[in-house]
Amino acid sequence: MKTTPRKPSKPLLGEADAPLRSRPRRRRDPAQPNLPLDPMPARVGPCLALLKAKPPKGDDWVYEIKWDGYRLAVHVEPTGIRILTRGGHDWTDRFPAIKQAALWLPVGTVILDGEAVVLDEQGRSNFGLLQQSLGGRGGKKSSNDAIFMAFDLLYFDGHDLRNSELSMRRHLLEDLVPVEGQGDIRLSEEIEADGDQLLASACELGLEGIIAKRLDAPYSSGRLGDWVKIKCIQSDSFVIVGYERSTVARAGIGRLLLAARKGKKLVYVGGVGTGFNERNAYELREKLDGLVTSAPAAVVDRKGAIFVKPKLIAEIEYRAWTDDAKLRHASYKGLREVQDEAVVYEVQ
Repeated sequence: MKTTPRKPSKPLLGEADAPLRSRPRRRRDPAQPNLPLDPMPARVGPCLALLKAKPPKGDDWVYEIKWDGYRLAVHVEPTGIRILTRGGHDWTDRFPAIKQAALWLPVGTVILDGEAVVLDEQGRSNFGLLQQSLGGRGGKKSSNDAIFMAFDLLYFDGHDLRNSELSMRRHLLEDLVPVEGQGDIRLSEEIEADGDQLLASACELGLEGIIAKRLDAPYSSGRLGDWVKIKCIQSDSFVIVGYERSTVARAGIGRLLLAARKGKKLVYVGGVGTGFNERNAYELREKLDGLVTSAPAAVVDRKGAIFVKPKLIAEIEYRAWTDDAKLRHASYKGLREVQDEAVVYEVQ
């Protein structure tokens, strides 16, 4: 799918072809007042996309590809680099290649919002490959395969940009991270297109979906509707409340039993028996065996079910819901990290 990024009408900083660099520090003229600088936030809660069935319409919306990875904020600070997860956990040491690329950015201080991904042979982000590169859920490995797809600029050389419109933030981001860049920090390109056509193209290429963002909106933490996600295949997080054994399946896992939230309770929403490979099946079985309990966390009417404490959250792809509120054509993608603060699906 060919993407055409929106071209800024004129450069905001310096010449159009010149690299964006911080100005060298000079001795201040005592006759001139100090220019106020905004304090750099220690952490910014991420802006989250609201799930919608169809892309929004209108010239005030712009689109991007939806990436399938871990949401991160890359901080370039006077004291060094910090890479924070969505929940604010420091994962700098887990992504050494992204850290090194951040050191090379031509800027003094910055906060980039984006997604850490591992691309498959077709150039598509693959959540399972990202997890493998990090050693699985709870693993301690560092990933040199992950790259950072930057899609927003929240702080830039002493200036907090969160109250600026997205179009302004993106203009500066495109100067900082080149459109054609192929390093470990890359630009998630904006695509000016008809939303329905773009979604159809994304689905044909096997992508997860698209994101729509309001051009005139400031950056707001939380899920307020300025960003919207439209998925080709439904993918959500569910709690594992048990499993069924199999004599032929890998690691003896025939089916995972899943639950969603309903208020303060967990309700059974069916199971998943596909999507496992030899490696993740044995890792998963080891974790499940350590959580076996006689007290089910949700009401599950399945003979021979082995119940586990509701500590593991799985990312599940599925096509639809049945009339009795069970997942249809579900496939296991992997376990979410605690630090990623995955939101468990909530039924109404």
